Amino acid sequence: MPGSCGPFGTACSRKYSIKQTQEKRNKKGVYVMKKKKFTPLTAKELRPEGWLRQQLKIQAEGLSGHLDLIWPDIRDSKWISGDKEGWERVPYWLDGFIPLAYLLEDEELKKRAARYIDAILERQEEDGWICPCSREERSTYDVWAAFLICKVLVLYYECSGDDRIEQAVYRAMHNLLLHVTNSTLFNWSAARWYECLVPLLWLYERRPEDWMLKLAFVLEAEGLDYEKLYRNFDFAHPAVDKYWTQLNHVVNTAMAFKSRALMSLLTGESADGFAREMYEKVMRYNSMATGHFTGDECLSGDSPVQGSECCSVAEAMYSYEILLAVSGNPFWGDLLEKEAFNCLPATTTPDMWAHQYVQMTNQICCSRIAPDQVPFNSNGGEAHMFGLEPNFGCCTANFNQAWPKFALSAVALSADGLAVMSPVPVSVRIEKEGTAVSLQVISGYPFRDEAVIEITAERPVEMELLVRIPGFAQGALVDGEKAEPGSFYRIYRKWEGSTRVKVSFSFVPVLTDRPNDMKALVRGPLVFSLPITETCRKLEYVKDGVERKAPYCDYELTPASDWNYGFCTETFEVRGNEIGEYPFAVDNPPLQIKTEMVKIPWQENGGVCAHLPQERRALSQPEEKLLQPYGCTNLRMTEMPLVSR
Repeated sequence: MPGSCGPFGTACSRKYSIKQTQEKRNKKGVYVMKKKKFTPLTAKELRPEGWLRQQLKIQAEGLSGHLDLIWPDIRDSKWISGDKEGWERVPYWLDGFIPLAYLLEDEELKKRAARYIDAILERQEEDGWICPCSREERSTYDVWAAFLICKVLVLYYECSGDDRIEQAVYRAMHNLLLHVTNSTLFNWSAARWYECLVPLLWLYERRPEDWMLKLAFVLEAEGLDYEKLYRNFDFAHPAVDKYWTQLNHVVNTAMAFKSRALMSLLTGESADGFAREMYEKVMRYNSMATGHFTGDECLSGDSPVQGSECCSVAEAMYSYEILLAVSGNPFWGDLLEKEAFNCLPATTTPDMWAHQYVQMTNQICCSRIAPDQVPFNSNGGEAHMFGLEPNFGCCTANFNQAWPKFALSAVALSADGLAVMSPVPVSVRIEKEGTAVSLQVISGYPFRDEAVIEITAERPVEMELLVRIPGFAQGALVDGEKAEPGSFYRIYRKWEGSTRVKVSFSFVPVLTDRPNDMKALVRGPLVFSLPITETCRKLEYVKDGVERKAPYCDYELTPASDWNYGFCTETFEVRGNEIGEYPFAVDNPPLQIKTEMVKIPWQENGGVCAHLPQERRALSQPEEKLLQPYGCTNLRMTEMPLVSR
């Protein structure tokens, strides 16, 4: 057809031509997708070890492992024939609960996950519609939940091998094409259309049909075009007038980083070119010292007392995992580690029974803020408190995905072997050319600066080992050879028996620049904060029929030590401690940095410290202080000025 383009012969995209499309079809006429640089492993092939396994056990023993027992929106959801929320919360929770159960090989958790999957599959309607609403409600039902539940079903298949899943996803996707052709995307589904590509492209790889490609481009056409928003307008600029918008909503932003990477598998465009541009523009206005960005609810500027939503951390991590796999660019591995080791543990209590809706870089108190003193863009005065569902319950369900998916991303299949994406403690077992190959990463990273990678081959086998070298390392050695930071170090050889490869990094504590001539102390992937001793008060009550009862009650944290300090030296001493029962413990952190600091004039108002100190002068003689990882704090000061003694 003259003037047409695209894999199904209709005009759809400026990024490729008819000739390119024809070249992408094989001899059977099947459109061939571009391959990812790395193929993620499943819970059948990878197991967490060491502190990472312990972190997942803490999650299972905390809120994540009990939501179906205590929280009405999961326990009594419409997804399982109850009368509570029947939209995103059950899919959000399952997105983390399922890999958690399988990574820990916990049979009880697996049974509880299966109960939900069975109910969802049994309720799928004859025409393929899968969400819990009546036919009359379909036109007003936001199908973002359909994208999400199909993504969950794919994850369940990868964990369990359940042979019902493929047909269920096939029917749901086919129904979705008919549905969105008549009832176009709106609200959250329009903002998050690319999330549907995760199950859709999985399905196309297994049983390719042209209607699936059509659905991909219909979703793209009906959804928000983030390229136009970010290239032609300044939607990364914070919503300073405190209005709410989908266009720079912080969770949409975190999700959208991967939008073009997923589409690139069909179009052949750059896998991460736009993502880099978008990230740089977002960080230009909204950066945090951790490498994340503020958003409470929408992008909120670079003040250290603005918040950032817990959901945005979980979704940024997932986006970076996809970007790393699709593009192979180690830059995304750097960002992923910064999220996982700083923002993620900081937004939950060490026992993971409570979480915040938003975290603050400089967080001196977590008690209710009076309405006229709230610093947040469009969140309430309890959004930064730790509890069951502070401010809004989406994060209660959604924070569950972050640790399990991070564990699964630690090692991936490369073109000709295995790639260690993050040297955290895991073990892997795969087959290479019919030979059983196991890989174990023995490490205390990021609390330690080295790791040992042990590869055992049942029979001699040739393959590559890739090791991601973090870009924030000052230097690195792999097997005694220098390795370039910000790259993958490659070893290609014949592996026989067991072979150990030692990896070591050079990390130096440095004060990094922050806006308004403030500083933050960073060492490798970890940001360090001045911890504030806290007084904790449990708040047990019932709200909207939902009980808050210890340990899943709310917690008010108030400061019991001074916080108004500034840096006064660039001399730092690193101290290593035991990695204990709680890897991100507040009271016994696995790493500390000793330095000297001075008190400075710094006001607070209603439990929130001023954006900047009122003066940059010392009020005291230098005091010896121990800073600890940002993720090992509940109350903290992170961005502080460097002042004269």
